[in-house]
This record gives sequence, C-alpha cells and structure tokens, in this order.
Amino acid sequence: MITDLYYCEATGLLPYRNQALEEYLLRRVQPGELILYLWQNQRTVVIGRNQNSWQECRVELLQQDQGYLARRLSGGGAVFHDLGNLNFTFITTDADYHLPQQLAVIINALAAIGIKAVKSGRNDLLIADRKFSGNAFYKSGANRYHHGTIMVDVDMTDLGRYLQPSADKLAAKGVNSVRSRVANLAEFVPEITVEQLKKLLFHSLGDTYGLPVQEFLLPADAGQKLALLTERYANWQWIYGRQADFDIQLAHRFSWGEISLNLQIEQGTIANAVIYSDAMDGEFIASLAPFLSGCRYDTAAMIDSLQQAVINNRQQAVIIDELSTWLQKRG
Repeated sequence: MITDLYYCEATGLLPYRNQALEEYLLRRVQPGELILYLWQNQRTVVIGRNQNSWQECRVELLQQDQGYLARRLSGGGAVFHDLGNLNFTFITTDADYHLPQQLAVIINALAAIGIKAVKSGRNDLLIADRKFSGNAFYKSGANRYHHGTIMVDVDMTDLGRYLQPSADKLAAKGVNSVRSRVANLAEFVPEITVEQLKKLLFHSLGDTYGLPVQEFLLPADAGQKLALLTERYANWQWIYGRQADFDIQLAHRFSWGEISLNLQIEQGTIANAVIYSDAMDGEFIASLAPFLSGCRYDTAAMIDSLQQAVINNRQQAVIIDELSTWLQKRG
C-alpha cells in the first residue's frame, strides 16, 4: 500500500545522467513509497533495450546535429526527446505497482485543462486516436518502474528526421510515416507549456493517490553512485556494441512486436545469436539469445532450444509459441 509520495525533478538535460538518476531511484525506493520522476533530454533518440540502433535511428545525422543516442533498460521502440517533450517515471515496489492508477495521474492532469486522454494498445496514450505518450516498463528484483514520454510541443521535423521505423511497423498501424500518427498537446491546448504540465502532474499525483507529495532529496553519498551509472549509460558498448555482422537474419512482425534473429553460423552450428526487438518485455527477449547460441542451425533444434526458456507469464508463453510456429512454417 502506498503511504508516501515523492516528487523528483532532474536538473540537467544530459540523457545519460538522467537515466542514471532514474536507475538510482529504482534501487532506492522502499515499500510503501512511490516516486514520480520528471526529466527532459536535449535532442536525443532513446532506443529500447533490444533494438538495433542503426536500424531505428539515423545515427550519423543525429551525431552531425550534436544530438545524443541512448539505450534504456526497458523494452519497446525508439522515441525522440527534445525540450518540447517531458519524460516521466513512476518508481515503486512490485507489491505497490498499479499501472491504471499511475496512468490516471497523467489522464487526470490533462483532464484539468480539458484534454480527454485514453490508454490504447500495449503502451500508448491517445488523444482523438493520435498518440502523445508512449510507455515502457522495467523490473529489477522487488522494484519496478513505468516510464514514458509526453509530447507537449516536440519539433515534428526533427522527430521525422532522426527516427526511421520499419515499413512493417508503420503498415501495422495503418500510417505512412511516424509523424502522421503522433500529436503534441499544444495542438489541442496551444497555450500549454512543459512547466505548466509539471505543475499539473504534481497536483494530480497527490489528488489521485489522496496523499501529500514530498520532494525527494538526494542523500550526500548519491554523487559517486550517479557518476558510475552515468558512465555506464554513456558507454559505447552499451549503446552500440550489440551490432555485428551476421550470416543469417530472420525477421517477422507479431502482435507483441517486431523481432529479428541475427545468427552467425559456423559448421552448421549457431556460433552467436543476437535478437533485436521492440517487444515490451525486454528482459525476456534478451534472455532468449543464449538458448540459440550453440545449438544446431536446424528448425527443430532451434524450436526445442527456445522452448527451454523460463516462462513466468502468459505473454511469454505466447511469444515462445508464436516464435516456434513461425520458425516451423519457415522450414
């Protein structure tokens, strides 16, 4: 049961530092606590845990424009951040985690200025059938978070320049460009600002949970821990290091997301396997590659190996079943 609400706002715009503070808060949160963390990044593309950076982002163009590429811990797809976007993270323990109530904080905040928002699909918030917020999820031990974007007045030209979603993903959503399916809050309430939205969320947090909101103050020893975490998120190997040359690429789009099996074959055996995906369950997808590495490059052997994966919920069982059926049909 939530008994203490906290509000924490990042002071800088560097994505790696902001990601570090998010993870620090995740490690720090205690039973009965919920922390709403608000943060902004300057000209940044953030990719999901298992995505191929070069396929999701025009990396050289982003670098040329002095932007940042970052990889997050959670699954899901690539998003663009600029100062017209506000990022939020709800951080709590597994026992106190309640997604509908967390989303209600955002929905109620917008209702206060006459905007009717609704949840749609696996991870989107919509206004008039257009997405203004994408959400993703991560769990570590007994703690977890739910984070996402809120597009207030994002530069749509930059968004379209830096993101390059696959044609299959766009076709599945019935649109011909990433820009055509998203919307800024400013389209519905032109006078809204990021600062105003922060205040609305602060008040909605207390109203939705019926508790006073306290500012989260970092302890004196936080600096060194944050520095180490920042270094890890900024590390080239973490952001780009999963790219490699592969002999075979098998790709397909399922209802739960896209997946690409990238395999290096030596003498009929899968010597190395890397899986790229925008599936929301990033940890589970990441856990599948070791089951393929070392097994024969043979449909039956691959299916048998994947079915050895540890399954903790129905969605994970669906993923294994659908992957197995797809591989079987490929022959």
